[in-house]
Amino acid sequence: MNNLPTLKIKDGFLGQTMVVMSPDQKEKVQLHPFFNNLFPDAIGYFPNAKNHSRSRKNGIKEYIFLYCLEGDGWIKINGKTINLKPNTGFIIPENTAHKYGSSLKDAWSIYWIHFAGNYAATLYNRFSTSSEEAIKIAFDQSRISLLNEIIKLLENNLSDEKIESIHFKLLTFFSSICYSNTAEIPIEDKISHSISFMKAHLSQVLTIDELANQAFYSVSRYSELFKQKTGYSPIQFFIRLKIQKSCEYLNFTNLNIKEICKEVGFDDPYYFSRMFKKQIGLPPMQYKKTHN
Repeated sequence: MNNLPTLKIKDGFLGQTMVVMSPDQKEKVQLHPFFNNLFPDAIGYFPNAKNHSRSRKNGIKEYIFLYCLEGDGWIKINGKTINLKPNTGFIIPENTAHKYGSSLKDAWSIYWIHFAGNYAATLYNRFSTSSEEAIKIAFDQSRISLLNEIIKLLENNLSDEKIESIHFKLLTFFSSICYSNTAEIPIEDKISHSISFMKAHLSQVLTIDELANQAFYSVSRYSELFKQKTGYSPIQFFIRLKIQKSCEYLNFTNLNIKEICKEVGFDDPYYFSRMFKKQIGLPPMQYKKTHN
């Protein structure tokens, strides 16, 4: 007998899908570490959900994610009203009183997820940059596919493999929206151009002044911004690039140390060997023997 049936609610909607974990199924899977880290307790899709609404005076133990695809609706929480429009979402934190519902004029179509686990609070904090408005979510069909795949997996008895698959799919879904700004930061800034410049001039000896001038910054400002972006000073980073390139020469060519030094801009082979060992942990020739 299927322990995770697709449930129909009394005021159901044509084309809806809804799956809720039964208590015995939850008891069975709760010992799995992936379940304890992040897992949906319930998930569904309500298309054109006219008159859909919920009111919970004390909230629930899980976080509630609402994702509007069409139409619009509202969420009342902490004395505020949040408008939910197409391509927006909102997470209601656990144990928080709330009400939400579809617009009477333009019924919403929403995916919703009740989720919990050790990762839940962190994902909530990353997603909820503002508690006073819904978060814009650029439409991406792959996200919808992930949600539908999770629903389909939950409709069946859960093996360890399915538990893990659901966990990773849900984590992938939330990561795609919680960390979208990280992926969208423009990489073609002056520091990125400077790093490209370094890579194109590995055979040269560049000073901090030359690098700062190339980026159109003062030395102090350039060094500050560079370390913010990379965690290294410009010269440290330049040397790291040189050593990384020298590893390629050691792995894929028959160049000797003197020739490699020329290719990566080291005048002194002994200094090169010292920097190589400091970064890689082995002298250059020992590294070559180890990796060939």
